[in-house]
Amino acid sequence: MLRIVAHVALLACGLALGACGFADSRAPVPEFMRIKEAEQPPPEPPPDVKRVVREQIDVVFLNTSYPREVQVALPHHEVRGSGWTACVRAQLTSATGSALGTQTYVVTISGGKVIDRRRAEADDICGSEAYQPI
Repeated sequence: MLRIVAHVALLACGLALGACGFADSRAPVPEFMRIKEAEQPPPEPPPDVKRVVREQIDVVFLNTSYPREVQVALPHHEVRGSGWTACVRAQLTSATGSALGTQTYVVTISGGKVIDRRRAEADDICGSEAYQPI
């Protein structure tokens, strides 16, 4: 019986000490027991939105929408992530050939490439942006 109690006590101590090896970077344990924080990559410099959109116009707009009078706004650093977002607007045509008017999209740029695009919504800042033609 005493042997079982001793084994249980040793096992409990081993588990308690083993858990110290998983302390995060802000845990109140000695420095050598903490997990190192991942280094954040340096922020990406602002992209040349005019050039990126001009070179990748087919990613932002469908070819069949015949984008005209394409304009871009200055980029803004993403709140989460290392990329940039910018507002892009153009005169577009529907698939049936009727004019859609000016449509605005928010594009996400990372590494000099458009990685995402979506239609601008009312809570986006695209309505108050200053645009420049590409």
